[in-house]
Amino acid sequence: MIARLIGWSARNLMLIFIGTVFAVAAGVYALKHLPLDAIPDLSDTQVIVYTEYKGQAPQVIEDQVTYPLTTAMLTVPKSKVVRGFSFFGVSFVYIIFEDGTDIYWARSRVLEYLNAATRKLPNGVTPTLGPDATGVGWVYQYALQAKDMSLADLRSLQDWNVRFGIAKAEGVAEVASVGGFVKQYNVVVDPNRLRSLNIPLSKVRDVIRGSNMDVGGRTVELSEFEFIIRGRGYLKSVADLSNVVVKVENGTPVLLKDVARIELGPDERRGITELNGEGEVASGIALQRFGQNALDVIDNVKARFAEMATSLPSGVEIVPVYDRSNLIHDAIETLKKTLTEESIVVALVCIVFLLHVRSALVAILMLPVGILMAFGAMKLLGLGSNIMSLGGIAIAIGAMIDAAIVMIENAHKHVERLKPGEPRGPSSYGPPTSTPAPVSPPIT
Repeated sequence: MIARLIGWSARNLMLIFIGTVFAVAAGVYALKHLPLDAIPDLSDTQVIVYTEYKGQAPQVIEDQVTYPLTTAMLTVPKSKVVRGFSFFGVSFVYIIFEDGTDIYWARSRVLEYLNAATRKLPNGVTPTLGPDATGVGWVYQYALQAKDMSLADLRSLQDWNVRFGIAKAEGVAEVASVGGFVKQYNVVVDPNRLRSLNIPLSKVRDVIRGSNMDVGGRTVELSEFEFIIRGRGYLKSVADLSNVVVKVENGTPVLLKDVARIELGPDERRGITELNGEGEVASGIALQRFGQNALDVIDNVKARFAEMATSLPSGVEIVPVYDRSNLIHDAIETLKKTLTEESIVVALVCIVFLLHVRSALVAILMLPVGILMAFGAMKLLGLGSNIMSLGGIAIAIGAMIDAAIVMIENAHKHVERLKPGEPRGPSSYGPPTSTPAPVSPPIT
């Protein structure tokens, strides 16, 4: 079979050349469009449902949130595993689907079932879907540093400026903020004052909520002009919150500052983010969207940083903490180095032992062609390029080189064994195409 294939290839050089050109073109196209990453994504297709129920114990979260959501997700089509986790104030439900399930089809079906399951949850509890990323979507992390800004100011800058700018980058599923302090208004009530004035704690909560809103009115027409009437009540400072009226006692208003201490402080947190052991920082993590090219996503994030550099406050510095593109470029350089070294070794072996330059060119030229054909097959099968696949190609290059050297040396041996005058062209490979005509004996 192999002899017939070699013979057919030798007799149809033009077809082989055209096929090689098409294979090289397909390989070049695949090489430009193949997703590049450092870590192979072996995670299952999964959808995460995140629910926040502040101030509740894990047992309450389990009974009132996690259990209803988990039981509702059991009937989602193509789901094979449903896992629920309850923590203090939060609930996570993981729906893992069968292999090959489209991630966005899975998210749409989970959302359909989630709308029905929401009716079983307590009032004010709203579950949300996690980002459309995978377990290896953490592709870039950065930290904000500034000598003249506090951790709270840096976290506010991250949450309200930098995060939205990075989220606009193509291929970014979510930008998670970590570290620093989240600013919030803290109202520390005095229970003795509340008891003496007969004010329940729920009253304090309701008046704060009711005072922090704008209300609409109507329009007033005056001299053929319409004026819009509205009440502006958003709280903008500690002073506004301090002057909220809690109760009117004998015509005298009782303000919030009379029964509580109002201050601007940090939200509760359960961890810190430290950089190089030099102190805390505010940081952000860019998550790659499912199926995107990690190298392109990182380049888009860096481009957004370059655009935002002029709009940041003076003295703020964005420090890269984790950049997966370095690992990706190292893997590509390793493959290039391996290809170059093995091409040189093949050329030296063929020239020194066979004393034939053309034979060395055959093996050297087929090396990149074989690699491009491998990339074309990866693109056809939907496989991405990562450390595992590039390492496999590097190992396969060695096997392909060994086979090429053996075949070239074998061809040389066959040529040496040919008798004088025996044809050495393409017709000598495989079975003859026609029977030669008999030669008449000479006439004496």
